Amino acid sequence: MWAALKARLRGRTDPETADAPETKSDRPTAPAPSPPASRPAPAPERAAPPPSTASRPAASADAELFTEGMMGRRLREGTIDDVLDDLELVLLQSDVALPVVERLRRDLRQDLGGRKLRFGVEAEDAIRISLERSTRSILARPPIDLAQRARTADPKPLVVLFVGVNGTGKTTTIAKLAGWLRAQHLSSVIAAGDTFRAGAIEQLLVHGERLGVRVVRQQEGSDPAAVAFDAVEHARAKHLDVVLIDTAGRQHTNENLIEEAKKIRRVVKPSLTLFVGDALSGNDVVSQARDFNAALGIDGLILTKLDADAKGGAALSAAYVTKKPILFVGVGQGYDDLKPFDADWMVRRLFAEGTAG
Repeated sequence: MWAALKARLRGRTDPETADAPETKSDRPTAPAPSPPASRPAPAPERAAPPPSTASRPAASADAELFTEGMMGRRLREGTIDDVLDDLELVLLQSDVALPVVERLRRDLRQDLGGRKLRFGVEAEDAIRISLERSTRSILARPPIDLAQRARTADPKPLVVLFVGVNGTGKTTTIAKLAGWLRAQHLSSVIAAGDTFRAGAIEQLLVHGERLGVRVVRQQEGSDPAAVAFDAVEHARAKHLDVVLIDTAGRQHTNENLIEEAKKIRRVVKPSLTLFVGDALSGNDVVSQARDFNAALGIDGLILTKLDADAKGGAALSAAYVTKKPILFVGVGQGYDDLKPFDADWMVRRLFAEGTAG
């Protein structure tokens, strides 16, 4: 995302040299557009702040970028308008939802409007750090520590219901999560609640055998709520920590299947309902997450195929629209490729140099 925006910013961000009071004849003329030769050149990394910049406190970053003194350079108002227009275009092309675009535009104008850059600071730096800060604030939802929730659940087990549309990798994600829980020394059982597809049941059976995790199932076409109930009873009898309930991949507009998910919720009263979405589906995943949240009341998000998403805007938008935290991201096909979400990692990914999109 940043590479595309940076390309458009080139030639857009020529700053003014000073305010009018600073150019009177009785003022020193040192702060000219071309800095004196004796002034040290800006360090190369200033144009591309290292990853540690992403976690730098806002006050510290502002002190390095801006000044209140006479030696600063102010961005022209027209330049800021041009930057905002370029920003909107690139963000929309990067699958960032319009409400998020408007939020980032507002934050950027507030950060840059009327402020002066220190000499030696590139306008790109200020724009980038402002966008990083806004992005981090969007992603910084109160986290859900799934392992801690499982350890402290009373009574056990912790029951987690997974919802999402067809083709998002929901069933595979559940298997990966079972493997992750095992690595956290937590036991689990999987409920094969997608009874509409025999293939989904078989898929879970294969994963369960590989992982050493029990899969509770019934015949194809059985009542998914009954399967979920059996899995919870099994976990209670065996003193297991977590129940992971798969469901049929339902379109968010399919009322019958939404009602089925509501029935499962009434029967087993899940501790958490998690939406699983495909990061490659762009703005579709945003509308899906919003509608599932409205219909079922989701608690968090898991985004798959993030390793193949060069744009990254879907993750940012889904978190903003639902106001829910991202718990995990899928970054590959292996069981170890489900990673707990880290906002700083996502910010670095979105603003990495050389990324396409």
